Amino acid sequence: MRDRMELWSTFYGPNLGYINEIYEQYCQDPESIDPSLRQWFDQWGAPPQAYSAAATPAQTAAVQNADIGEWMKKTAACLKLLQTIRTRGHLVAHINPLHDGSVNINASMFSPANYGLTEQDLRNIPAHAIMPAASPHFRTAFDALKRLTKLYTGSIGFEFDHVPDDEERDWLYETVESGEAALTMTIEERLALLKRLTEVESFETFLHRTFAGQKRFSIEGVDALAPMIDKAIELGAQNGTETIVIGMAHRGRLNILSHIKSSEAIFAEFLHAPHRSKDLGDLTELHYGWTGDVKYHLGTERIVEENTRRIRLFLANNPSHLEFVSPVVEGSTRAAQEERKQAGAPRQDYNKAFAILVHGDSAMTGEGIVAETFNLSNIPGYRTGGTIHIIANNQIGFTAEGEEARSTRYSSDLAKGFAVPIVHVNADDPEACLYTVLLAYKYREKYHKDFLIDLIGYRRYGHNETDDPVETQPTLYSLINAHTRVRLRYADALKNAGLITDQEIKQIEQDVLNKLKADYERAKARSGQKADASQMPQFAALPEVQTAVPRQVLREINDSLLQRPRDFSVYPKLERILQRRSTAFEDGGTVDWALAETLAFAAILRDGTPIRITGQDTERGTFAHRHLVLHDAKTGERYNPLQHLPHAKASFAIHNSPVTEAAVLGFEYGYNVMAPETFVLWEAQFGDFANAAQVIIDQFISAGRAKWDQISTLAMLLPHGYEGQGPEHSSARLERFLQLAAENNWIVANVTTAAQYFHILRRQAAIGGKHEARPLVIMTPKSLLRNQQAASPSELLSEGSFRVILEHPELGKKPNQVKRLILCSGKVAVDLETEIAAMDKKPEWLHIVRVEQLYPFPSADIARIIFPFQALHEIVWLQEEPKNMGAWAFVEPRLRALAPRQADIHYIGRPERSSPAEGSAEDHKREQKLILKQALNRDLFKTLQETTKGSGLLV
Repeated sequence: MRDRMELWSTFYGPNLGYINEIYEQYCQDPESIDPSLRQWFDQWGAPPQAYSAAATPAQTAAVQNADIGEWMKKTAACLKLLQTIRTRGHLVAHINPLHDGSVNINASMFSPANYGLTEQDLRNIPAHAIMPAASPHFRTAFDALKRLTKLYTGSIGFEFDHVPDDEERDWLYETVESGEAALTMTIEERLALLKRLTEVESFETFLHRTFAGQKRFSIEGVDALAPMIDKAIELGAQNGTETIVIGMAHRGRLNILSHIKSSEAIFAEFLHAPHRSKDLGDLTELHYGWTGDVKYHLGTERIVEENTRRIRLFLANNPSHLEFVSPVVEGSTRAAQEERKQAGAPRQDYNKAFAILVHGDSAMTGEGIVAETFNLSNIPGYRTGGTIHIIANNQIGFTAEGEEARSTRYSSDLAKGFAVPIVHVNADDPEACLYTVLLAYKYREKYHKDFLIDLIGYRRYGHNETDDPVETQPTLYSLINAHTRVRLRYADALKNAGLITDQEIKQIEQDVLNKLKADYERAKARSGQKADASQMPQFAALPEVQTAVPRQVLREINDSLLQRPRDFSVYPKLERILQRRSTAFEDGGTVDWALAETLAFAAILRDGTPIRITGQDTERGTFAHRHLVLHDAKTGERYNPLQHLPHAKASFAIHNSPVTEAAVLGFEYGYNVMAPETFVLWEAQFGDFANAAQVIIDQFISAGRAKWDQISTLAMLLPHGYEGQGPEHSSARLERFLQLAAENNWIVANVTTAAQYFHILRRQAAIGGKHEARPLVIMTPKSLLRNQQAASPSELLSEGSFRVILEHPELGKKPNQVKRLILCSGKVAVDLETEIAAMDKKPEWLHIVRVEQLYPFPSADIARIIFPFQALHEIVWLQEEPKNMGAWAFVEPRLRALAPRQADIHYIGRPERSSPAEGSAEDHKREQKLILKQALNRDLFKTLQETTKGSGLLV
């Protein structure tokens, strides 16, 4: 519609009357008019009756004297030229500071002659005919196109044509062309920008001279990044934003930190001086954990005053895995936007917080986590109302140049697939850089969607300051070494405009240098001091937590969970399954796994703790067991019983996630870090899917507190257990979590009953936000979800607490006769007890203990069990995983430390293998049966010793 109005706006006054007459003739007999006009009306329909804009007399005369068909072609050609300038202007825009203009691009595509247009043609067309938002100063198309050519081929390259929504795309073009988002800077603001650039450059040069040879991953070459982030913070503060979460890798990180915090704290890091000092403020200190991290990975948190408003800045800690901080930042932002202190779903306010993500140009295209994070941006459970993305584009990654790093023209091209508007900006034009931030912010504010700024600069030194980049990029670095820094360029521009003198420029430099020197001296004065050990966080044991819930309360909760709106119709088959839960608290009633989980969640909400749980198919449950979100069988309407509990005091959120493990798990970790009082759970569809999130697990969840003193109680639910489903759907890789277990960094559990699951969830929720907080890794079941041996009497939920070990209730009654103690964990323990239950006479020579919590390992509890067994000969670890997997390598040295002198330590399970499980269900059954048979063979190890001299174990 807009293109049609632009074309018809060519006609005014009598010319419009004439064209209306021709159109009436066309309606009566299309063949009676000129073919070109007939084609025009076929394409564009009826002309409007009038236009408000007035043509010049020359333009009116031109229309009157011209062949109408030819005139229309000229106007259409003019619009085509305009569209070319808009959509391809970025190809010749001066966006690369190392080149005068883009290379190998045919600029003739913007020549009017290529469209059959002369200058006079353009002067005969009113500006409003092709550009409705044109300034009143532009009377002709010639004026408008001249202005647009300058706009679209200057220091900023705009890419909006891939945005599919017509309204959004039109808004972007009109906002740019009308100057609505124009950055108008006062003299004071320009001088402040010069000072900021001076601070950025001076900080780097001071570090370069003072700490020669030390890595710092300098910002130099994209210096404008710092004032761009400042601008985003300023805009947020003006709009009432409470929290801004920033994610970036190491490039330029120290410089950003020095401004959010203080340069003194950064110098203290270089000097290895303690910097947890009151004069730096409680929230300005670097996050320090037990082992710590290199300075350019550390984050910070600070409350700052900006335009009389208080705003919380949160720079996320980030390991060397670059872009993996992106979903963590998004999760933290979502947490900062949501209100969770009321029942029902959380209430989200996009304006309360937003994210800034700074990407490297090579990592942007090279790491798949970026695409995963973009994909989250418009999914309801993960939407944060728009992130401002900035590519700190050095035009090189380590030693690889663009053509070696990507298959696209720009490193920003990935974002096109997610309809994200893109601008490319020359890092040597700081005012243009600030303009792009303003445009990005306005777009986010209006449409609540992501926006990407490609800040094109260079890297003044090598990948780090110990590298010599000339070895691999001699030509590039000859350009860089001869290139004037942006601070000098901007100072010269202000001086030439008469806004500042040389003396004033030198004074700014001296003031900044004096402050850096003073900060350095204060940090140096503490360099001989030892860090105060009392300031360092201490690992704490798990506290005693009351997790039982009175039976009457559980009964009331259960009844509430079965309530539905009067007109809500649940699928009949599912309704029958759910109604069985109504008998759980009758005499002899039991609670299965899914009900235990739901009751735990309800009780946690009743206590006032918010809950968020996500994962693939988590609303229903991968194994059709959870059903926390019901769907009306007739209308498809959704109903969540946990959001309608009468006594809930906090919000409940559950979301199906995309088929993405790394980004989703990172998102949930970030959410939990920002909202530690919230019980956050992530469920893998199958436990081994956690493989695809290994970076998040290794670098953030397991080590985050040790490196950054970053506390989390995130629970990972990982279905685990061998049911003959093949290598990929059996093992959740328990061994990996145990290998990473140290310093009380998390809890690893393999629980086997519904009551145990109920209590461990309640315990985990209770420690949220406390010093004892830590993540939880649970090997959840598959077949046990419906196995009656895993169901629990309802009284076990209203009494007791989580037990780290469970003894077989019918064995071990005669301690002096017990020869073998079997310890096992998870589903194989239930399989073993099934075999025991089938025996007419229970073996008095045997005792069985389920280890429900593997880490922290319950050494004291196991020692208490072992102590009475004075005749014990064998302690056996039984598992269904291969010997080089599962828990064996973890528990063996711990069992040896506990074993009495006369007892041997043995292993029963599958042999060492490279694949986690058999691909054949029949092979699985045969091996599982053999494992259980060996566990119950009293003379097994004596026979093995006689036949193999103790060399073989087992299967």
